[in-house]
Amino acid sequence: MKPAIAFLELSSISKGIETVDAMMKMAEVDLLQTQAIPRGKFTILIGGEQAEVEQSLQAGIQTADKTLIDFFLIPNVHQQVLPALQSRIQVKEIEAVGVIETKDVAASIFAADAAVKKAAVTLIEVFPGKGAGGKGFVTFTGEVGAVRSAVNAGVETIKKEGMLIGSVVIPYAHKSLLKALTQ
Repeated sequence: MKPAIAFLELSSISKGIETVDAMMKMAEVDLLQTQAIPRGKFTILIGGEQAEVEQSLQAGIQTADKTLIDFFLIPNVHQQVLPALQSRIQVKEIEAVGVIETKDVAASIFAADAAVKKAAVTLIEVFPGKGAGGKGFVTFTGEVGAVRSAVNAGVETIKKEGMLIGSVVIPYAHKSLLKALTQ
């Protein structure tokens, strides 16, 4: 069985820390990432078996209460998502480049998973919002048609009004862009 992940974004750092504690006490999950991001927000990413992740997520939602900005559960997260969230993935060459920019981090992770499940693309980065005003973005590369399909799939997952800031497909990207995307 593939692992599940859950993500919460809160408007309070202190409530975020309390929420992490409640989630970890509720179920046997891995704490994959926490961070304070600009505008006083706090993000939590957990992973593990789906039933455990669901229990932990429910505890997080209850504890976060009115500070909860967004959350999601991805039952069978694509294997490229977590490595691209933790650091930029080094690729040797690029053909087309796709970018999806969102108002918050949660939407960008969800879009990344949908994009790589839809088309044969390689995630370069799922940017977790730190240093970008709390925004999230996803970059990936592949053949032009695949990148177009991946961008469309990622954008379609962003349901909340105003969460999508922009998306772009750069066909036949200049080779110098590779350096900018992977440094």
